[in-house]
Amino acid sequence: MNRFEPNLRIPGPTSLPDAVREAGARQMVNHRGPEFAVLQNRIIDRLKTFFKTQNDVLIVTAAGTGGLESAIVSFLSPGDKVLAVTIGAFGDRFAKIATVYGADVTKQSYEWGKAAEPAKVAEALAAGGPWKAVLLTQNETSTAVTNPIAELAAAVKAAAPDALILVDAISGLGAVPFETDAWGLDVVVSGSQKAWMVAPGLSFVAVSPRAWEAAAVAKMPKFYFDLAAHKTSAESGQTPWTPAVAVMFQLDVALEMMEQETLPEIWKRHTAVGAAVRAGLQTLGFKLLADPAFASDTVTGAWLPEDLDWKAFNGKLRKLGLVVAGGQGALKGKIFRIGHLGHVTVPAILNAMAVLEQTLIELDRPVKPGAAVEAAQVAALRALGLAK
Repeated sequence: MNRFEPNLRIPGPTSLPDAVREAGARQMVNHRGPEFAVLQNRIIDRLKTFFKTQNDVLIVTAAGTGGLESAIVSFLSPGDKVLAVTIGAFGDRFAKIATVYGADVTKQSYEWGKAAEPAKVAEALAAGGPWKAVLLTQNETSTAVTNPIAELAAAVKAAAPDALILVDAISGLGAVPFETDAWGLDVVVSGSQKAWMVAPGLSFVAVSPRAWEAAAVAKMPKFYFDLAAHKTSAESGQTPWTPAVAVMFQLDVALEMMEQETLPEIWKRHTAVGAAVRAGLQTLGFKLLADPAFASDTVTGAWLPEDLDWKAFNGKLRKLGLVVAGGQGALKGKIFRIGHLGHVTVPAILNAMAVLEQTLIELDRPVKPGAAVEAAQVAALRALGLAK
């Protein structure tokens, strides 16, 4: 067993700052009492800042998929026409949830590694309808692509102005630029275990007034994931069901840390680590999965050469303390992914590059020691404006 704490480089759950871990060990409070109400209200106010919204933000005790399910069942009815724009496994999941609950779903799928195209979305909307909702993914971790949500939302508004815009922002919001209100998004879902630097267990859902109007007539079956019930409870500082109190303690501390860093600096840090990972991997000879124009700054995917066995490669990485993610779906065994969101720094990425170099050398790959580390550091410095 490795006696050192691993360098956890998966797209979630992400590693936790010490202060956040310690906060999760606090004694419980009465979740129906005044202490919890103060805690929840403070968290919601902070979340609104990071969502860049004046809309309601609700906290659901569930993984990110539960947040997506709440977005579907709270605002739609069986038979509603829905366009699901999917660029990977999680876009497919969002579409599947809507299908399971009886929505009339049309999928517009893109090649994995590519971003959605606003013109094609507008074309699909113009060809059908009337549309009740459009499902979008901000950041697709299975393919390491960040969609142009602002442009996609503008295309939806032009082609189908009555359609609700529901966005899976689970793995990007809080790490890369996002504007809920300015982009006119109706429902936005994020999850605690990603950029927010806390343990899994909470979803956050921003809801526009237009979406609440839809909720009043929505007919999909719901109970635990009824966001109207969450809104009613939130107005009195509570949740409809027992919340993940320890994760709330962690979130309170994490949001304070994020406030101190500021959003522009958080975005700059993620730009730097994203550039570092991509440069380092390419120097090692890996071909990147994502279209460079839409490469994610929270996760990077790279193709495995045909003569490099994933299990052997991954096993050696783990022995040296580096934990990365494999491929999903049709990409299983064909790619690996490095997560770089939340509590992540350039030095942590340089460490990951050093481990990758050593592992490949041990596997007799043609790698020059130090080259990937140098390339990653130079790319990060350039992204930070500290080198030419």
